[in-house]
Amino acid sequence: MSIQLQNIQKKFGDFVAVDNVNLNIGTGQLTALLGPSGSGKTSLLRIIAGLEQADSGQVWFHGQDISERHVSQRGVGFVFQHYALFKQMTVYENVAFGLTVKPKKQRPAAAEIRRKVMQLLELVQLDWTADRYPSQLSGGQRQRIALARALAVEPKVLLLDEPFGALDAKVRAELRRWLRRLHDEIHVTSVFVTHDQEEALEVADQIVVMNKGRIEQQGSPEQVYDNPVNPFVLEFLGNVNLFHARIRPGGVQLSTVAAPETQQQDTLAYVRPHEIEVLLQADPDSIAAEVDLITVVGPSVRLDFVAQDNQQLIQVELAKDNFKRLGLSPRQQVWLKPQQSRIFLGEGI
Repeated sequence: MSIQLQNIQKKFGDFVAVDNVNLNIGTGQLTALLGPSGSGKTSLLRIIAGLEQADSGQVWFHGQDISERHVSQRGVGFVFQHYALFKQMTVYENVAFGLTVKPKKQRPAAAEIRRKVMQLLELVQLDWTADRYPSQLSGGQRQRIALARALAVEPKVLLLDEPFGALDAKVRAELRRWLRRLHDEIHVTSVFVTHDQEEALEVADQIVVMNKGRIEQQGSPEQVYDNPVNPFVLEFLGNVNLFHARIRPGGVQLSTVAAPETQQQDTLAYVRPHEIEVLLQADPDSIAAEVDLITVVGPSVRLDFVAQDNQQLIQVELAKDNFKRLGLSPRQQVWLKPQQSRIFLGEGI
């Protein structure tokens, strides 16, 4: 089931939540709507679901305009951040709910409902919880039950609103991998909202980066991360260092200090922390700096350096073995050499 959004506009009072959005989502694709709070991603998801009505524009499912259809007629499954399971019902009853409330003519027989529910519980690897209540399950297990319930009605489109936002980091990482494997099995067109860059990069086939109600960029995780179209996308997808860049014959020279007023205005250069080499001796175009802070994070080491010429903070990320080879310690003098930088035309300092 493909999804097409045409010129979607939505306001809440004077606040523009969704600003003339156009978006195509292919059949069977897992798409992440990624952006900061207030960027319009949840409003857009709710418009797709029919939980909100757009002020203008159309929503198409597989070539059919469903903009005026009620949420119950759109064939969507919706998974909320806080599970929304019925506390007084067992796991089995929660998953079966959507089937048991169907009109009598459309409702499957009791045996068919049981077969389907148990099949879904096996799919989410929780068939042993059928007779338990939500309060007896962990947060990660409850979210998987919520997903099974959404899938029970065989939705044409699966929508997830920050599905792992209420979980701790370890469980969130486990469920991200699980959701990716599940999607590869069922291939239902899915859209999920997140503000977690790592989550979007790890799980999605397509990432749609949103800001102030508009789409800044869309593409595969690799395209969006490696080729950001503007500074907002680059900075939202991870930490960056800002340098003064001077374009000269043969390349670009980066510096932490501005060029003299007599020279051409500098351009901003953006460099990610892992794109900077740490040297123990000076090298052409390297920047003298002092080690300020060392933070070991699992297999990598995050370092804060202070540039000698203007005390600018520069963040660098190294593999632990590289860090040990360099033998770095606080207040040590080193030289930093950016290996890659991104410059956006018109971005002056």
